[in-house]
Amino acid sequence: MPKSRWLSAAMVCLLAVNLLAACGGDSAPTTQPTNPEAATATPETAAPTTDSNLPVTTGNPLQLPYLQYGAAAQLYYTDRNRALTLMNNAGFDWVRQQIQWKDIEGPKGNFGWGELDAIVADANAKNIKVLLSIVRSPSWARADGTNGMPDNIKDFGDFVEALVVRYKGKVQAYEIWNEQNLDHENGGSRDSIDATKYVDLLVEAYNRIKPIDPEAFVISGALTSTGDSPAAIDDMTYFEQMFSYKDGIFKDHIDGVGFHPSPSYNPPATLWPDQPGPGPGWLESPTHYFRHIENLKILMDKYGMQDYQVWVTEFGWATQNTSPGYEYGNEISFEQQGQYVLDALQMTRRDYPWVATMFVWNLNFAVTSPDPLDQTASFGILNPDWSPRPVFEKIQGFVNAVKTEEGR
Repeated sequence: MPKSRWLSAAMVCLLAVNLLAACGGDSAPTTQPTNPEAATATPETAAPTTDSNLPVTTGNPLQLPYLQYGAAAQLYYTDRNRALTLMNNAGFDWVRQQIQWKDIEGPKGNFGWGELDAIVADANAKNIKVLLSIVRSPSWARADGTNGMPDNIKDFGDFVEALVVRYKGKVQAYEIWNEQNLDHENGGSRDSIDATKYVDLLVEAYNRIKPIDPEAFVISGALTSTGDSPAAIDDMTYFEQMFSYKDGIFKDHIDGVGFHPSPSYNPPATLWPDQPGPGPGWLESPTHYFRHIENLKILMDKYGMQDYQVWVTEFGWATQNTSPGYEYGNEISFEQQGQYVLDALQMTRRDYPWVATMFVWNLNFAVTSPDPLDQTASFGILNPDWSPRPVFEKIQGFVNAVKTEEGR
């Protein structure tokens, strides 16, 4: 693919030198512990991430002043310095790290912070803001022993409060749960997909976070783009259930609305039914398109949420993989993946001023996954050996050129 028109030849050379410097060294296994020991040691001292060029508009809700960029990453038990250096080279403002409550607290009141202290400190040292996505209850928090939302939301509130006390000023945003319109994010049962219970959980988290760290963003768990199925509730149905519950209590307890566009193999500019993708599959539903985010905006406006920003906490295109349900990735080359992501970045900056962040899915799962053809790895912007895919170079060119243009 031709180099991005945003960069001069000199800038391309400079960025290439930085990238090569980050790609040396050996990778490390990445497995988050399932039974951590309770940690009592004081975390390493690290200065909070600050950047005078990136002011946050205070008030209710908090807002970012312009579109910012990041990546979902796996920073547990890997070459974290290399991962974060590559993020710096790409120009990313943010890292999204998912944490599992079940791996940090157990039994109740006993915390094994482990690697998370180092992850937060290392991201701060690289001047990368941190979004923690909190998922999966401990088995002790549910009568059925599964890892869906807890039976007692106060238990979740206690955990979130401990988290925010520990990382005040060092973690800039908290995403409360993830893709809660899917059964496997709710203990494996479709009957447990309950938008009202989720809003109660969100309200509890917000009320614990804000008194401790009022400048931290609280983002609703991003829904996945999907229709009704035996394993999921249609995302627009679920959004409407959240927005309407208890006379709109949802919007008083968030700073931003999380969303995961799932474009399958459809190019960014397409949308069903007026501008359909190429087909033959993943065609006849707006949920299979990046521009489905426009339907979310329409719904937000309907419920008086014009002042709230959308946080895209995952987006991307799969490539070759062997995972059932992701066969569309086998039709997308690395070059196409790069062009689609670049087009989505450009389109969002141009057409969607209400989007606050775009986190590409994902940075390094091809490195950390035991199977390089797993679907999570196929979305990665790095190869299993840490070398950049074309999509990395497209992002690097775009983001760094935007920052130059904006003077930051």
